[in-house]
Amino acid sequence: MSDENVLGRINELVDEEHKLRQQLASGEISTDEEHARLRSLEEALDQCWDLLRRRRSARSLGGDADDVPARAVGEVEGYLQ
Repeated sequence: MSDENVLGRINELVDEEHKLRQQLASGEISTDEEHARLRSLEEALDQCWDLLRRRRSARSLGGDADDVPARAVGEVEGYLQ
């Protein structure tokens, strides 16, 4: 997966987030449905951003970005800020 693929996935997830907010505003989905799906989207976004940062880091250190695997959602979400 290339950086462009990861960025493309990020854009897809952001677009989906906007659609969810529109569906909530128009009454197509409930607040509970929106919150459940938003949580999933936020986790996927965090995972994508983590992968992109780690790929860039590997490249800057002379490594192969293609050798950097995506981390599990639980691992990414467990980071302390």
